[in-house]
Amino acid sequence: MSLISVNNLTFGYDGSSNNIFQSVSFNIDTDWKLGLIGRNGKGKTTFLKLLQGKFEYKGKILKSIEIDYFPFEISNKDVMAIEVVYEIAPNVQDWEIIKELNLLNTDTEILYRNFNLLSGGEQVKILLIGLFLKGNNFLLIDEPTNHLDSDTKDNLVNYLEKKKGFILVSHDRDFLDRVVDHIISINNTNIEICKGNFSSWKENKDKKDNYELIQNEKLQKDINRLENASRNTAKWSNEVEKSKYKTKNSESTIDRGYIGHKSAKMMKRSKVMEQRIQKAIDEKNNLLKNIDKNDDLKIIPIESRKNELITANNLQIKYDGKTIFSKVSFEVKNGDRVAIVGKNGIGKSSILKLIIGERIQHNGELKIANDLKISYISQNTEYLKGNVKKFVQDNKIDESIFKAMLIKMGFLKTDFDTDMLNMSEGQKKKILVAKSISEQANIYIWDEPLNYIDILTRIQIEDAILKYNPTLIFVEHDEIFIEKVATKVIRIEK
Repeated sequence: MSLISVNNLTFGYDGSSNNIFQSVSFNIDTDWKLGLIGRNGKGKTTFLKLLQGKFEYKGKILKSIEIDYFPFEISNKDVMAIEVVYEIAPNVQDWEIIKELNLLNTDTEILYRNFNLLSGGEQVKILLIGLFLKGNNFLLIDEPTNHLDSDTKDNLVNYLEKKKGFILVSHDRDFLDRVVDHIISINNTNIEICKGNFSSWKENKDKKDNYELIQNEKLQKDINRLENASRNTAKWSNEVEKSKYKTKNSESTIDRGYIGHKSAKMMKRSKVMEQRIQKAIDEKNNLLKNIDKNDDLKIIPIESRKNELITANNLQIKYDGKTIFSKVSFEVKNGDRVAIVGKNGIGKSSILKLIIGERIQHNGELKIANDLKISYISQNTEYLKGNVKKFVQDNKIDESIFKAMLIKMGFLKTDFDTDMLNMSEGQKKKILVAKSISEQANIYIWDEPLNYIDILTRIQIEDAILKYNPTLIFVEHDEIFIEKVATKVIRIEK
């Protein structure tokens, strides 16, 4: 066992008005399987980079272990995938690579394709093979499940179960529950570490939040009651104080008897009241600081006059003239919420792109209702640049609604002036989600909308979908989201 010791850590990016970390201190046991959670933009990835020594900071971070960071930085992505594995783990043999690929239930042919041309999930698989074969350093694992199908997540779970300790950033609730034994949460005002998985942390967090809300309401009532009593006491005290003074033969005298005693007693009572009020206010000010508001998001779908919006008969996507999955047939009607599931690289995103009008090679028949208004979330965020105002103008969306949705998802007003190139991946994905739910549409088509998005926002999106019932067809690998949201599941088989 060894420790990573953080003492009085303070860090903020150049040009930022606020520090991400301010005088925080804690210790991490490197035998812990630690889940690192928090809202997007709270500093999870930044903390991992600080552990690697990537940024200058104030305070001390002490560690006596070698560290590896996942996903690995690749010097050249325009090479065959097997060359990427060699770069990560230089001493591995081909048979070892193929063995790991078989364990991931993936064809060896992807090793000899250009890494840049692989799907997001296939790229993560190649990086995972490098991770599995590289060695036994302490791991900093940053959102490994984005794009990953359920089978590959199972393999990653099996691998992490054998690891002695690591720090894992993930927003996948089921995945966290399966692999971690401690949680470190970056809150609004502090950093907390507790034993257990995500579900046990969430249960304790909800209990604490509910207690603070009840205490806050009780203290507010106490403060109101005490302030009213204090005002009355002060009024009585003033009246009694005035009655102490008597005028006789044009001379003022002070009654030092009963009335004087009563006046002093009332003044003392008034001061006690003020002290109790201040104590209640101080206690109240220490509450609610780490409670994240789970404000409702809003979706305004338009019901189509036609009931059948999309019909697929014996549909197959083709790459380079070859069909890549078995024939599939399905219907999407008003009110349906359809999840498309299947292995990485099998063509799920291509089905969505075909629906929105992209030219994709295919067999079979796909019918789209006329004049269908579609709102689309792309898997890709690389094209986002400029500030929020420019994005609103380019996409002709309602600025007030769009910004309101972003604020509810945890954006600060200062974030609106940030160039989207410099935003975290989670913030970029929230930009796309906020755009889509700000648009009125007959059908919402979302391609992995939850990648990089924090858990609280995922819950907000789930609740909005269940409340407003948009017609939705989506690709997603978050099993809990699919279970809660989907009314139909279409499985794509090789």
